[in-house]
Amino acid sequence: MKIDKITLSEFLALQPQPGQQTETSAFYLDIANKLLMAIAGSEAGRWLHPSLYKQLALCVTGYYMDVVADGGVWRSFITACRNLYGKTLPFYEIPEDYEEFELNAVDVRFMVWYFIAMSDNTHRVLNPLDDKVDRLASELYQLLDEEYDEAPIAEDFSFIRELDFNDPGDLEELYRLGLWLFLYCYLMTPAFALTMHDIISEPAMQANPDNEAIALRFDQSMQEDTTGPLAYLMRDWLKLIVEGKMPEKAQQKSDIPQSDPHPYWVKVKAAYPDKDILYFATYEQLNHFFIDVIGWEKGERHLDNLSDSSNFAVMVNRDKGMLVAKDVAQCIADPTNPYYNKEDAAKHAFELLTVRGRCPADLLERIRHNDWLPDAVWPGSDEATGRKLVADNFDFIARCYLQTYYRGD
Repeated sequence: MKIDKITLSEFLALQPQPGQQTETSAFYLDIANKLLMAIAGSEAGRWLHPSLYKQLALCVTGYYMDVVADGGVWRSFITACRNLYGKTLPFYEIPEDYEEFELNAVDVRFMVWYFIAMSDNTHRVLNPLDDKVDRLASELYQLLDEEYDEAPIAEDFSFIRELDFNDPGDLEELYRLGLWLFLYCYLMTPAFALTMHDIISEPAMQANPDNEAIALRFDQSMQEDTTGPLAYLMRDWLKLIVEGKMPEKAQQKSDIPQSDPHPYWVKVKAAYPDKDILYFATYEQLNHFFIDVIGWEKGERHLDNLSDSSNFAVMVNRDKGMLVAKDVAQCIADPTNPYYNKEDAAKHAFELLTVRGRCPADLLERIRHNDWLPDAVWPGSDEATGRKLVADNFDFIARCYLQTYYRGD
């Protein structure tokens, strides 16, 4: 199969200064095409769909340029992982010869897994320990390592850490940097791909697909939606990359006691003083709860769109009110849950961490806090390894796959 080379315009479109050719552009375009040939021309990469070859090569090239220049994007990710999890990378053991903020084989391995899992629905739950990932990453790393000592610093990346949030003269550049990070940066775009698809598929976008409407919608998304492997808002990524400051934990509305508790919370607490999560096997049980406890109108089928579902979890919050999740109770190992089914949980629990909308964020956070998802196994591993992989990386998996569905309020 003939593979077209990456063109200069394709390469330049993804750089921090889009379209601007620099003295190092030719060198890194050559690197990108060498990676492309390595992916397309070896057994290690042939399990991928050819449509991914160029994108993967450009993604890994972006990582390489950033590391050579110490532009701050990769550094910020490593720093945040250590702050959040006490380890350098999710999933992988870090070898003793690991070099801080330099080219490392394990970093390339993570990037290969991350790009493929986020970009290809066929491999959406690709196991990060899969031998195919390791073999492909090893080939790409060897190619990069051969050139590393002589690789020039890319000016496009080196300017990033020179910006200053307190300098009014840098505000325009900071906005441009945020736009590039959000739409083109190698570390952000894989995780944002599904969100971007959802935005483009919105009825309003389909009805009015002109450039101005698209630009406005993506500008809104840049302010409101999380992105990148850690599901931070863009303003938080900018602070982390430019200033090295970890995002402050925002005080959610639900963390601030309101003067009056939500009426749904009051009613559930009156009926079940020791509970704020309830479980129902059938829609009929759920509907009786709405009528008998919440006080909704008798004789009606409330939330009838749920009537074909089962295994409900209902969670109340003093200030937020009530959430209802369907098809989850069988997976939740809450000691008070009579509908937990270990066999069903082994088949479906992992979906709660990887399928957007499958489990509401507040409920998933409670599950994580209480270790109520012990049966979640990453497909492609033996049971013990797969369970440990999920348990050790629960929060990261949810952030990376679910994005705003996990991190949003």
